[in-house]
Amino acid sequence: MDRNEVLNVLNFRHACKEFDAEKKISNENLEVILEGGRLAPSSVGIEPWHFIVVEKKSLRDQLSKVCFGGTKQIQTCSDFIVLLTRTADEIKSDSNYIEYLLKDVQNLTDEHYNMMKGFLKNVDTMFDSDRAFQNYATEQTYIALSSMMLTAAMLEIDSCPIGGIDKKAVTKILVEEGLLDTKKFQVTLGCAFGYRAKPATPKKRQPLSEVSTIVK
Repeated sequence: MDRNEVLNVLNFRHACKEFDAEKKISNENLEVILEGGRLAPSSVGIEPWHFIVVEKKSLRDQLSKVCFGGTKQIQTCSDFIVLLTRTADEIKSDSNYIEYLLKDVQNLTDEHYNMMKGFLKNVDTMFDSDRAFQNYATEQTYIALSSMMLTAAMLEIDSCPIGGIDKKAVTKILVEEGLLDTKKFQVTLGCAFGYRAKPATPKKRQPLSEVSTIVK
């Protein structure tokens, strides 16, 4: 891609308020969007996320009632994704999840395993509460979401992040559906993906000179 193509993708992406309910994302493209999240960077490679793709209409109807920031989007989009973040206990250096990451996913040698464990123990001491630890993990999930939305834009697929949700209500619904273990994950936010029903209005942003400083 040249610079103009990159800029076109960035300008294509917008917070779509209403989707064409008749147009569906192909399974192949949906998989690429999810790969955008899976391959996103995370601090110390902890990958603290999980993505629940909600295609089931009855479940989407329930969620749309408690996601006040995206009622119309959830009802009209092709795919609604709930992004979860691992709990503080899950990402501490002595957790089973971290052991799995280091040994089974990253396949570290004993030397590098011991180095990473030591480093992660130091990370543990950076936070004075589980809430601070949880916030740290949640920030990584937002990085994954950004990657998914840009991936979708490259495929000319629209998206809309939805942070205006009743997390307690969403949690209750997902637990009842057997989709959420609250000891391991918490609800972070949602994002609708699909195809716009109406043309997007041009972006209005501050000039680059107001939002960036180059130090030479």
